Amino acid sequence: MIVGSVLLRETTAADIEHLLTFRNDPQVNRFMMRTSVDPDEFRQAWLAIPESNTDFSCVAERDGQVVAMGFLEKEDASGQPGKPLGTQGLIGYIVDPSTWRTGVATDVVCGLLQGSFESLGLRRVVAYCNADNLGSVRSLEKSGMRREQHGIKDCWHDELGWVDGYQYAMLADEWNGLKTAGDTVDHGQSLT
Repeated sequence: MIVGSVLLRETTAADIEHLLTFRNDPQVNRFMMRTSVDPDEFRQAWLAIPESNTDFSCVAERDGQVVAMGFLEKEDASGQPGKPLGTQGLIGYIVDPSTWRTGVATDVVCGLLQGSFESLGLRRVVAYCNADNLGSVRSLEKSGMRREQHGIKDCWHDELGWVDGYQYAMLADEWNGLKTAGDTVDHGQSLT
């Protein structure tokens, strides 16, 4: 799927080593819950995605180069017994620092939302970020997601201590409304 400046596609074994180079980059890890990942565990997790019924993670490619990874987990929403299952998505992304501030993250978020609502038929999608991660805040808001929660000192950061976090969300109805209105996102890219 092409969204804005990126092609979102399935990950191949050849992509994984490049993903590891920026996943374990200290600049990237500043805002990650896991500051680094074990390379072998990382490889196994990405190679298992095609067999998963709930993990729809992908890579983002621009001009033939992998520039980001997008995470999309299909999950159950909270509620009483008998609730519909698998109706919610959790999204996230990690962008190669060499492409920060170029709209890649916003395009990845829009692609993950499009896949969530149009391909998987989910009714709600959530995303989380550190409140100090202004790049993520901008990307989530440019994509049309709304901030639902501001957690005060709800997340431990190794260098900074307790820091604030944000939760963003979007409903399928909101996504459809953005598409119908022909709203634009980062760099004037249309959602339609």
